[in-house]
Amino acid sequence: MTSSSAASYPFVYLASQSPRRQELLQQLGVRFELLLPRPDEDAEALEAELPGERAHHYVMRVCVAKAQAARARLVAGGHAGAPILVADTTVTIDDAILGKPAGADDAVAMLTRLAGRDHEVLTAVAVVTADGTLLPAVLSTSRVRFAAVGADALRRYAATGEPLGKAGAYGVQGRAAEFIEHIEGSYSGIMGLPLFETAALLRAARIDF
Repeated sequence: MTSSSAASYPFVYLASQSPRRQELLQQLGVRFELLLPRPDEDAEALEAELPGERAHHYVMRVCVAKAQAARARLVAGGHAGAPILVADTTVTIDDAILGKPAGADDAVAMLTRLAGRDHEVLTAVAVVTADGTLLPAVLSTSRVRFAAVGADALRRYAATGEPLGKAGAYGVQGRAAEFIEHIEGSYSGIMGLPLFETAALLRAARIDF
């Protein structure tokens, strides 16, 4: 455990390229610096599914793996010591994991699967302290209900390019909001960084904000 007299830190490293996560940290008033994968790192390999893996196990495993990779990156790069924040988000329906679509057609296929039904959005968050300790990762689970959207509307949405790079092929904060009938859980978690859980982890890592 960290003693009450231990040093605090004015910023956290964010090991994510997501503009949404950056916006959410700014909403909390947290200063951050990006700690992104090097060109020689195979970041996509960390997100590969294991055979028969359940969605909640998958998202937690990937988040922890990303945290370990980010810590190694920090040490190898000689960066200043500070905690690291990592998150991973996935969408699941019918026990299937819906990751990032490969293109517009894949996005339409995912959105068609979601239309008129409930699905879950899982976001895992992990923090590595400045001394390299991985705090217990946390999982935010939210339920989202899509309206019975027609194929033409889904194709128009996919053509905007917004679904690309997003788990489940949509962003709750973007144009897809017109398809969403109901949300149960954490809106910020659906965006990619549940702020309640994240704030608790950052305080445990002694981030000043």
